[in-house]
Amino acid sequence: MNRACPYRWRARTPGVRDVKAHHHSRRGPRGSRLLAAAAAAVTLSAVATGCGSAPAQGGDSEAAKAHSAADLGGMDKLVEAAKKEGELNVYALAPTWANYGEMIKAFEKKYGIEVHNEDPGGSSQGALNAAAKRKGQDRAVDALDLGTSFMRAAKSKKLLTPYKVKGWADIPDSQKQPDASYMNNYGGYISIGCDAKAVKECPKTFEDLLKPQYKNKVALNGNPNESSSAFSAIIAAALANGGGFDDVQPGLDFFKRLKKAGNYVPVESTKATIQKGETPISIDWDYLNLGYGAELKSKGVDWKVNVPQDGQYSQYYNQGVNTYAPHPAAARLWLEFLYSPEGQNIWLKGFSRPALLEEMEKDGTADKKAAAKLPEVDGTPKFPSAGQEAEAQKTISQGWGAAVS
Repeated sequence: MNRACPYRWRARTPGVRDVKAHHHSRRGPRGSRLLAAAAAAVTLSAVATGCGSAPAQGGDSEAAKAHSAADLGGMDKLVEAAKKEGELNVYALAPTWANYGEMIKAFEKKYGIEVHNEDPGGSSQGALNAAAKRKGQDRAVDALDLGTSFMRAAKSKKLLTPYKVKGWADIPDSQKQPDASYMNNYGGYISIGCDAKAVKECPKTFEDLLKPQYKNKVALNGNPNESSSAFSAIIAAALANGGGFDDVQPGLDFFKRLKKAGNYVPVESTKATIQKGETPISIDWDYLNLGYGAELKSKGVDWKVNVPQDGQYSQYYNQGVNTYAPHPAAARLWLEFLYSPEGQNIWLKGFSRPALLEEMEKDGTADKKAAAKLPEVDGTPKFPSAGQEAEAQKTISQGWGAAVS
């Protein structure tokens, strides 16, 4: 993510535990959203396109032209139009990713609209392809959840239509596009998860990870050329080792040292590998690591999570409406639900930080119990610019193989 939050992110209660800017890749049930190796200059690859033409309510309908619920006469009219459409197409929303499973079920129950979640374990690139290649088809993606680089690509392809949700004014200016083409929704920090039963003393910093006691124990959530969380872990490591957004080489050098020390495990960390003891230490988004901890507790895994103070790095995922959405009213209602107090609190329950958290804490609508479970983090998160991101991706793409070979 390349937009800085104007406020301090700090959980109200201390805790162990560790947010698209890159903008995530979701893989399988654990969700590690795939990041293209050159996402900043995303090239849309061809995908198989389905048959069928767009339903009558798309394209030139009043809903398709609406830039806010007010344009349709208010929320009641939007709900009425969305219910008439009766369906919503989304892509790559893994149920365990930031609590998307509950989000989808709650939306369906509240409005009686069936959500078609295609390829839940898929990638941001796949979602982008589906939006770009299915124009005019009833199976096109209605709304997009993408990391910033992918959203930039979608915007450059004119795939995003401006839409301001009810809470638009309360979303920090630094976390939304002035033209309302897309906006931040939920996010988190790179964190270090650790099985306290398998590891005598859990690491709290990147420097700790180099200790001999962590031999064959440290893993990433995928390959940094494919996974946003792994990519972001390299940036966080760079920040922890004298580098920065303009110089991510120290992050690669760190993992080279980690590999040389025998601590790096070339296994993609998942809930399953954690449970099996194959990846007792995992560098991943804090909301995913916290989610693993909650799910694996009953399995006897004592999963602790820390945000490394020497390499704090945060990212957000974004939401946008597809210009060619076959269900334009449902797409807009979906965004309204995501940014409503109910939707934002569902993100919180999934251990991620919603974009409207600060405002909800002010007006008392935030789920205090869920917010208290977030790890304590001080300071204002900073994000790389599009140019810095592109250069970082180039450096990591070219140097990752040599660093861990």
